[in-house]
Amino acid sequence: MICAGKKIGFGLTGSFCTLEKSLAQMEKLALLGADIYPFITGIVEVSDTRFGKAEYFRSRIEQITGKKCVTTIVDAEPVGPKNFLDIMVVLPCTGNTLAKLANGITDTSVTMAVKAHLRNNKPVLLGIATNDGLSANGKNIGLLHNTNNVFFVPYGQDDPHKKTNSLICLMDLFLPALEAALEGVQLQPVLRMQSM
Repeated sequence: MICAGKKIGFGLTGSFCTLEKSLAQMEKLALLGADIYPFITGIVEVSDTRFGKAEYFRSRIEQITGKKCVTTIVDAEPVGPKNFLDIMVVLPCTGNTLAKLANGITDTSVTMAVKAHLRNNKPVLLGIATNDGLSANGKNIGLLHNTNNVFFVPYGQDDPHKKTNSLICLMDLFLPALEAALEGVQLQPVLRMQSM
């Protein structure tokens, strides 16, 4: 696999219902020999939800990666000048984080890591999970599709009857999308049907 030995930044944001699935992908990367650097937003760092406690997620991330989670803007900033990552992943990437990335807002460790990494003209891979992907965040997704070095895990509607604007990436396409992004290619097709 192309990701073996790669230095991969891995940002996790507050789509709590998909954190467990994201960690499963992180585990796959670790098993394939990737060197993973974890970044979490403040909301992931402190929030206990029905999907799990903050301490559980943090300790699990640190167990998988063997590294402490980066939780501050100050600690994420060296990603740029040190230029050590091969790719920066955000999985899950919430609508909130999509909007910040599309509009140049840097107020979490994850958005700082992405901004710092992009200055080195290296790939960023976003795995979206947002309830407003086909409404308020549609324009931000469009802007990011048109941004150099930004790639997406293919995505689709996860519940078109009950949550008509919701989009989520297909987790089983994460590794192929990662390998494509490392080669500077967007895995196609981007828009996919979810299995119902």
